[in-house]
Amino acid sequence: MNPNLSSAHKMLFLNTLAFTICFSCWTLNGVLVTYLVDNNIFNWSVVETGWLLGIPILTGSIMRLPLGILTDKYGGKPVFSILLLLCSIPLFLLYFADSYWVYFLLSALFGMVGTGFAVGIAFTSAWYPKEWQGRALGIFGMGNAGAALTTFFAPTLLNYFSENDPENGWRLLPIIYGITLVLIGLIFLFFVQNRKAAVQNKSTKQLLAPLSNVRVWRFGLYYFLVFGLFVAFSQWLMPYYVSVYKTSLVLGGLLASAFSLPSGVIRAFGGYLSDKFGARKVMYWVLYSSLILSGLLMLPKMEILTPGKGITAKKAGIVTAIEQEKIILNTGELEITSKPEIPQQTSVFPESFSWQEVLVKQNEQVQKKQLLAQGVTLIKFEAHIWVFSILVILIGIMWGIGKAAVYKYIPEYFPNEVGVVGGMVGLIGGLGGFIGPILFGYLLDFSGLWTSSWIFVFIVSAISLFWMNTIIKKMMHNEAPHLKDKIEHVNNNKD
Repeated sequence: MNPNLSSAHKMLFLNTLAFTICFSCWTLNGVLVTYLVDNNIFNWSVVETGWLLGIPILTGSIMRLPLGILTDKYGGKPVFSILLLLCSIPLFLLYFADSYWVYFLLSALFGMVGTGFAVGIAFTSAWYPKEWQGRALGIFGMGNAGAALTTFFAPTLLNYFSENDPENGWRLLPIIYGITLVLIGLIFLFFVQNRKAAVQNKSTKQLLAPLSNVRVWRFGLYYFLVFGLFVAFSQWLMPYYVSVYKTSLVLGGLLASAFSLPSGVIRAFGGYLSDKFGARKVMYWVLYSSLILSGLLMLPKMEILTPGKGITAKKAGIVTAIEQEKIILNTGELEITSKPEIPQQTSVFPESFSWQEVLVKQNEQVQKKQLLAQGVTLIKFEAHIWVFSILVILIGIMWGIGKAAVYKYIPEYFPNEVGVVGGMVGLIGGLGGFIGPILFGYLLDFSGLWTSSWIFVFIVSAISLFWMNTIIKKMMHNEAPHLKDKIEHVNNNKD
């Protein structure tokens, strides 16, 4: 094996390990805050909970750009090492948190660990040649599976720590996370070789120049969907399962892990697909899949009572008798459908139940076409937990592939500014992780529908797909027809 590539692979392993731990810490509040609220340790509202889920994502997102610039200038080793060690401090201090605002502030501080993505993307890219970029960045991005580690192990650890001390046992969990950050930070400090990008002599203004390109913001929107909303749901699914399907915290964590883990692991496969077929084609698959799956997930668990087919008098007359299955008039008999037995739970698909309720009384004079019995239809949809979970896993997998595709774009279009462009795209995407839980909380508060979060996903998917289609049409209009099949390789268009 090429010695340089061998060194790159060793660095990639440690870089991915560090990012996995960072991502695990970054999404800690999804489990911990749900546990604190569910067990009435803190009486936080849905909106307050949404803010606590979102604030670590905000600080980890807005600082991605400056951390990406620092990585381009100084290399990933010093930046990543310092980041890991500093972010352990607020996790240790969470042991003493006793109010909403103390918890909020410490969450904002340990949320800085989320900038590890921008650091790692720039650092990984500096080690690999162009033909390896998609695979290497895809493998690094598997660190997203850190969210699954938290949702899988943290509920069990919380239950274990709380056996003897139900009120304060939870405080040991952030200590465990803090110790892990320190260990990884020391490993990174002593065992990783540093390497800088080829842009360390550029001024800050020169480094920021690519941000004026609209393409950067389009990539950011894609990443808002496939990464930002992935982060949002990595945390939001825990209270979703507990509240909608009445699962235990452990089962909710397992099901949330089933969403997070495949999405993180498959990112490497997404990098391979992007290298083989091109990032744009892969993004088409992802956006169409996201639109369809979110459309299915929008359907809430519900019962709809609506008017059905009624019975009217064919002639004027007098009601002589009313029986269970018919109305008898002096002019004839009319059959009615009695109310069926409605089961507590229905099958996977929506089921409807129809019947008729008599409106007239015996000996009543009725007119021609008068409504004698009103129709009633009940549509019952269970939104079965296993069907819901399968759809959630599928959309997570497609988002995982999409995350790799977006970052395949960046070194192709901006080979010498991966840190700054990757930082900005990561910032925009990370804002989805911040805005998501907060917005979902407000949407739930306003509509009363837990599925309102999937309506938001549907809208973002539609906008992203529309923008991509518009760009493709513009490029095809400007390019010669013989370039149609080579559009992925045309890098100089102003899109």
